[in-house]
Amino acid sequence: MDFDAIIIGSGFGGSVSACRLAQAGYKVLVLERGRRWDSTNYPSVTGKDWIWDNAGPAALHGWLDLRIFEHMAVAQGAAVGGGSLIYANISAIPPSSVFETGWPAEISFAGLAPFYETVGKVMNVQTVPETQWPLRTKLMKEAAESIDAGARFRKLDLAVTFDPDWTYEKDTPGDATKSKSFTNAQGLSQGTCTHCGNCDIGCPVEARNTLNLNYLPMAEANGAEIRPLHLVTGIAETAGGWQVNFDRLDNNTQGSLTARLVVVAGGSLNSTELLLKCRDVLKTLPNISPRLGIGWSSNGDFLTPAIYAGRKINPSQGPTITSAIDFLDRSVGGESFWIEDGGIPDLLLDALKRQASATGWLGRLLSWFRNDLDKNGPLDEVMPWFAQGVDAGNGVLKLRRRWWFFGEWKLSLDWDIAKSEPLIDTIVSMHKKLSAATGGIPIVPPTWTGAKYLITPHPLGGCNMGTAAANGVVDHKGEVFGHKNLFVLDGAIVPEAVGVNPSRTIAALAERAVALIIAEKR
Repeated sequence: MDFDAIIIGSGFGGSVSACRLAQAGYKVLVLERGRRWDSTNYPSVTGKDWIWDNAGPAALHGWLDLRIFEHMAVAQGAAVGGGSLIYANISAIPPSSVFETGWPAEISFAGLAPFYETVGKVMNVQTVPETQWPLRTKLMKEAAESIDAGARFRKLDLAVTFDPDWTYEKDTPGDATKSKSFTNAQGLSQGTCTHCGNCDIGCPVEARNTLNLNYLPMAEANGAEIRPLHLVTGIAETAGGWQVNFDRLDNNTQGSLTARLVVVAGGSLNSTELLLKCRDVLKTLPNISPRLGIGWSSNGDFLTPAIYAGRKINPSQGPTITSAIDFLDRSVGGESFWIEDGGIPDLLLDALKRQASATGWLGRLLSWFRNDLDKNGPLDEVMPWFAQGVDAGNGVLKLRRRWWFFGEWKLSLDWDIAKSEPLIDTIVSMHKKLSAATGGIPIVPPTWTGAKYLITPHPLGGCNMGTAAANGVVDHKGEVFGHKNLFVLDGAIVPEAVGVNPSRTIAALAERAVALIIAEKR
């Protein structure tokens, strides 16, 4: 074998796996389809390389992979560090009730607790200091109190480093000269947050504690090798382990390597797509469960902008999300969800001001938003009410040919919104209620009211955990049923929507699984 373990992907599951296996003495290789990014080459700095084109990644292997399906759009990161480079920094622990049904008996809230704690320490999570709340955070607290839900207001753990001396009164948001440099626990240089609002598009002072600044450096310090721009195309059994085939996007060549253990960690869509390809097209893994692709969830994401005429909200200032109003106890409409504040990066605000030239449904959505703003108020008077919740999780991912029996195979998503519609309608009603209670005018996106179309950055499921191949694809430690030493460790294995930002749960599941792998001396 070329390696003891090959990790496919470097998001929350892949980074944790690479780190812990390397620390245990395994010879580890990480194959990552995306690039290495830093504050010198972010698209927000260079003005280019925004898009990952799944149909032609050799030509376009940029920052964001936006998959457009018939009833759903899914946003994914393409980077060393995976989705941590584009997410909103939230490191949330779901309520214990999430694990009461739908999970293997071995997975419990109490059992995951120490792994949640470990992830929090490595990611150096903290809340926004009381002295530097953005206006959005203050509005969230006011809104909760206005509807007699003040006790439900929560400050959220963020994987961001703050300077306790920074304040809006004496410092200008986005002034990089006010960021204080420091060396993190992994020996890398970072800076403190200046509330520039550009978390999702690359922090210019590296205040965000992304995976390329903690778990992955820890892996490399223990001998792991990371190869960017390596897109895995197939997995096959070979004598003594596994063969992994890949395309090199930097020079348009192909290659293959072997390992006795493989961890698939490309994210919900990509991991499921790869295993579907291996089972149904390449026929290299014909015995994977027929449940593959079934039980996909959008995690109930929804956004409702509200306009506050004459009141400054400044959505482009501060971390992208800072707080929540917690209705996860199903006390409203029997649905489990929470409301979060949402930020808008400066670049998106600039695009709206210029009436961005995007085409298709995105162009129509931006045009609609711009027109409403022209009617009702300026951009700094917008509050993006965000939410996540426990949806029906009844999506089905499949591979289909482009033209019936001909053409390339493409991933498709069958999504029946009917069973999740009550959740989204409950969230919309709460957005309207919170807006009304604080003087805002909510503008529910026509993508929902007219087309029942959703957008999510938190895809879950597809390779769901189960107790056997009859009801799942992997077991409680992520091992594919019927295939020893082939694991899936990412959002694809989460069998139920968790109703909160899922990154910490994905990382905790990986921490637990790899601890078992090492203990079993795989």
